[in-house]
Amino acid sequence: MITRRTLITAAGVALGTMAALPAVAQEVVKIGLVLPMTGPFASTGRQVEAGVKAYMALNGDTVAGKKVEVVLRDDAGVADQTRRIAQELVVNDGVKMLMGFGLTPLAMSVAPVLNQAKVPAIITSATTSAIMPQSQYFVRTSMAGPQSAVPVATWAVQNNLKRVVTLVSDYGPGIDIEKGFTNQFKKEGGTIVEAVRVPLANPDFAPFLQRVRDSKPDAVFVFVPSGVGSLFMKQFVERGLADAGIKLIGTGDITDDDLLNGIGAAAKGVITGHFYSALHDSPQNKAFVEQVKKANKGMRPNFMSVGGYDAIHLAYESLKKTNGDTDGAKLVDAMKGMSWTSPRGPIAIDPDTRDIVQDIYMREVKDVNGELYNVEFATYPKIKDPNAAAK
Repeated sequence: MITRRTLITAAGVALGTMAALPAVAQEVVKIGLVLPMTGPFASTGRQVEAGVKAYMALNGDTVAGKKVEVVLRDDAGVADQTRRIAQELVVNDGVKMLMGFGLTPLAMSVAPVLNQAKVPAIITSATTSAIMPQSQYFVRTSMAGPQSAVPVATWAVQNNLKRVVTLVSDYGPGIDIEKGFTNQFKKEGGTIVEAVRVPLANPDFAPFLQRVRDSKPDAVFVFVPSGVGSLFMKQFVERGLADAGIKLIGTGDITDDDLLNGIGAAAKGVITGHFYSALHDSPQNKAFVEQVKKANKGMRPNFMSVGGYDAIHLAYESLKKTNGDTDGAKLVDAMKGMSWTSPRGPIAIDPDTRDIVQDIYMREVKDVNGELYNVEFATYPKIKDPNAAAK
């Protein structure tokens, strides 16, 4: 006979057993982060990873009731590896979003994977305009290269630098940036004296700088990848261009925050246009810089790092808008038109192109309390990719 006492005892045992069981596991959303962590572009990967980690340290790892897990994979800057890793992350690891892509060919290589799997990919670093049309699942938080070139062209003419030689690395981003600068510079009434393209693998700028000096321009507008900016500026000084009164202007890649103190005196006075400076004056940036330095032995964040920070922010906010739904098309739709205040300043995702719209700052390299910084002195607001706008 089952008595009331037996029922109470059984219930107590059941409750005790339930209490001993682990709580139901929180649902996990995996995000694949594909970066060059080794090889010649490892500094890009290191900075982007630091930006992602800084955001999660400041904002937690839970969004829309789900735990976010970032799965980092190293593609060593090789496009074939990037595509293979992206496919493995989607098929084997079940990631719902991808992020990263340090160079244009790496981003381009994953477009077929995105189109087949219908998974969003947030570009943290690659800048070529031609990337975005390759997949409706691409969204970008880095920049389109010409964005930073257009304000430099306007500023140059306004400051009486009307005869300019352009000198860019001869690959996708360099050609994009050359086009963006040249079109705006001519529109403003300036004259391009000569257009010089330097092989990407060329370690010696001396003969190209001699061509610049012989042309006797008011200024030389420069884009080279950030890692070789220090060599370029050293040779710029050695070849006597500064002494000849030729002004050095360019995009912020040549005065990369991560490398600026190592460049030294040659960088002082260089004028660049870019979307981020570690000295940008805002509470968001101060918190970001402090977190990156604390977690990375004093490393100063650069524009690659803030691209990673904003990419994971965009991922979080899109999950909030979908209430945790990880359908790829819904996530991309949630990202379109989104705007927020980044450590770099106000930014937005263009709903038509899925590309970033952002302020570009004119900066001058100055000594600030014994360290070199890009000091912002003018703002050109809400710049879109001019190449996309022209189509």
